[in-house]
Amino acid sequence: MTNSILTSKVFPLTPSPSWLKTLPSKDYWSTPFAKSLLSKLDLSQGISILDVACGSGVPSFYLADRVGPTGRIVGIDIHEAQLRQARAYQGLSFPWLEFRQGDVRSLPTDLPQFDRITGNLAFMFFRPHRKKALQQLVSFLKRGGQVVLTFPSRGTFDSLWKRVEKAMTEQGLMKERHAFRAYQDERPSASDASQWLHEIGLERVEVEEQPLDVPTGSGEAFLHHPLLRAGFLDDVFECFADQSLAQNFMNAIADDVESFLPLTAQRCVMSGWRPLKSLPSAIA
Repeated sequence: MTNSILTSKVFPLTPSPSWLKTLPSKDYWSTPFAKSLLSKLDLSQGISILDVACGSGVPSFYLADRVGPTGRIVGIDIHEAQLRQARAYQGLSFPWLEFRQGDVRSLPTDLPQFDRITGNLAFMFFRPHRKKALQQLVSFLKRGGQVVLTFPSRGTFDSLWKRVEKAMTEQGLMKERHAFRAYQDERPSASDASQWLHEIGLERVEVEEQPLDVPTGSGEAFLHHPLLRAGFLDDVFECFADQSLAQNFMNAIADDVESFLPLTAQRCVMSGWRPLKSLPSAIA
């Protein structure tokens, strides 16, 4: 694929279902973060947007509807299964929206530059070298363009993590506690995001945290909570070499949910603009 994906085309207008034009009302994780992203994004018809870690299309479809047929959206995700789901949702709608497979840390070199770069819940996937991945991402941003990313920043679910660490200490699980602390220390903060945006030369930098309470029940409802298991509770399980021990440990935590409620996520939205002048050679 060449830069021709951003050349002017005339698309046949296929009516899109109304549900595809709005953020999903029953997505209690991606949608609140997407709303934070949209609160900072300078969005208008006819612009081009690269949406990284796009998953199954939140907020790619919303963006496609807002830029209209004179705009272009390219959504990139590493997981082909999620892209298949996104394409199935899309059908014949929004022909100016294209989904491609790729890793946000090593994007396809044939991509052009875009007016905007977005990534909902994307920044957590920039590990382990987040600043370097951010630099590479901004190289696909036009001069005068904006990048807006969201992620659950450090402080997310702190009440739970304190309960986990307390239990590990009381049970003498020192090796597991050491591994667990490494996971927590690796999570980026709002100040990290602000520092990296400034260091790579972006202007009009804004970083804001917005709390989001996540309700949960105890027992199995907690252990298999759709927002907690993937990427959060799994971090605890991965600290244990013995998974049967991990399960017993987490069963006890799950039966004590009341001790760490409310569970609060920190929705962090980071925004910066590429200056019209040249950036450092690393991302020029």
